Amino acid sequence: MSTENLPQSPEQPPRKPRVAVVFGGRSSEHGISVVTAGAVLKAIDRTKYDVLPIGITQDGRWALTADEPERMAIVDRRPPSVDLLAESAEGAVILPVDPASREVVYSEPGSVPKALGEVDVVFPVLHGPYGEDGTLQGLLELSGVPYVGSGVLASAVGQDKEYMKRVFTSFGLKVGPYVVIRPREWEHDETAARKKIVDFAGEHGWPLFVKPSRAGSSIGITKVDDLSGLDEAIAEAQRHDPKILVEAALRGREIECGVLEFEDGPRASLPAEIPPPEAQAYYDFEAKYIDSTPGLVPAPLTPEETADVQRLAVDAFEAASCEGLVRADFFLTEDGEFVINEINTMPGFTPISMYPQMWQASGVSYPELIDLLVQAALRRSTGLR
Repeated sequence: MSTENLPQSPEQPPRKPRVAVVFGGRSSEHGISVVTAGAVLKAIDRTKYDVLPIGITQDGRWALTADEPERMAIVDRRPPSVDLLAESAEGAVILPVDPASREVVYSEPGSVPKALGEVDVVFPVLHGPYGEDGTLQGLLELSGVPYVGSGVLASAVGQDKEYMKRVFTSFGLKVGPYVVIRPREWEHDETAARKKIVDFAGEHGWPLFVKPSRAGSSIGITKVDDLSGLDEAIAEAQRHDPKILVEAALRGREIECGVLEFEDGPRASLPAEIPPPEAQAYYDFEAKYIDSTPGLVPAPLTPEETADVQRLAVDAFEAASCEGLVRADFFLTEDGEFVINEINTMPGFTPISMYPQMWQASGVSYPELIDLLVQAALRRSTGLR
């Protein structure tokens, strides 16, 4: 029988890639992650992508949240939280554990689990431990779901300031003087651990910066001007991480540079300069996110200095085996040398954050930036690469 005259079923339009924006998390940077997610949800191209917002509460529950970016903002100097955005106080989102399936399921007590559909890529806008440090990336590798940003190793290196500096040093990048106090050192002999810091101050001078080794957003950092403030600074850092890092103060200008993965490889943005904030002793959490101290974009550098910092930023990206994006932070010392302070594998990502601002000045808008990152993730497979 001929099928020529039978009605032909219209071809189904191709399904748009589905992006799960995962945010919140268990770290002290939970609120900033929610703010970042709100900005991404507002700017992502809905004609090109389907979007599924998934929040992680501070106790670690994966929650289905409303797609309402306007509720994800800092109000009265208070960051938002996933608990206030979750559609249920008990429901949980479950990622696939079978790499052959990307079906996401939502489950509530006493109800039949509900399929939320397949996810093609995860955009993890999480900062700090349990999100930016390789833990979430490992889960996504096991699930076989592509994701935006660096893999397990680079994420872990980028989160731990000690090993980050060790990697940079091994690749010939210059870092400033530092000393690390590990948990066992402190538990075994507090007096000896404290003396280690005092001896470091004797060699390099005050002030010192006492930091949690594995935290970001300038949380838990104290500038210590003399011995009297040391114990309080140590206690504050240990509230966020039992391993602490102590750095000598570097005199110079703070310069940042963004790195973004294009199809032909990583490229650096125009750099920015962070001027000293007026109300704070340094560029701390309040200056970054509450008072929004403006940076200078592009940084007032010579063409040679700009080229140098761009090259070093890409070198740092490659040294740590990063993917997707990185913000590299430097000091330009008084003798004209760039010293790398750290990288962030998932930097602050609101439109007013320095990373998007640097790319805006470089000709890449915020929505284009999101699209480039999602496309880079879709090009990569999970697993060894």
